[in-house]
Amino acid sequence: MSEGERWLDQDAGPLIRPYTVTRGRTRPSGPAFDMVAIVRAVPGGRPQPGLSPEHLRILRMCAQPMSVVDLASESGLSLGVTRVLLGDLRDQGLVTVRPPATVSQLPEERLLREVIQGLKAL
Repeated sequence: MSEGERWLDQDAGPLIRPYTVTRGRTRPSGPAFDMVAIVRAVPGGRPQPGLSPEHLRILRMCAQPMSVVDLASESGLSLGVTRVLLGDLRDQGLVTVRPPATVSQLPEERLLREVIQGLKAL
């Protein structure tokens, strides 16, 4: 087997194990990330040297607010790996995370019905 063949599977593409990307970590540092939490890059944030290409790809994707699950899907990384890498970016102050709304934060059903009726009246 040649050097180039070892890291490439013709059917699956490049073979990089998830634990390699996360340096063996399975959980992010700090609070866990909800799948539907919205992540956004901090404007003007400067990454420290040593971030992996996967970190930088996720950081670029966060230029526009995205959910954690969308970041995982778009990056091609597993949800667990994405959460660990986001934890690293959060630790460096490069991303902000907005948790999903709770039931108590949602508008009342009455208000939503009034808005719908108002829209239908237009």
